[in-house]
Amino acid sequence: MCRNIKTLFNFDPPATPDEVQAAALQFVRKLSGFNEPSKANEEAFHTAVREVGEAAQKLLGSLVTRAPSRDRTVEIARARAKSAKRFGTPVRVTPAE
Repeated sequence: MCRNIKTLFNFDPPATPDEVQAAALQFVRKLSGFNEPSKANEEAFHTAVREVGEAAQKLLGSLVTRAPSRDRTVEIARARAKSAKRFGTPVRVTPAE
């Protein structure tokens, strides 16, 4: 599947509508093979992005879990460490706020 689509469920703070929309756009791009559709396909492309976004938002709103919410900063740090290990790049440390 598309590596750019991130898990959006069970985070504190919850996923924003912009994050859901970005995931929907990536999904439709992957399915269609278009980064930007032609004029002939533009309406269908944008309709699909809107509908996928609505379905994703509905899904996220209806899911339940007993697991504690994941912390975004911890997950970002894990992803950076995994990337550094995989690609051999130095881990970027951000100062605590």
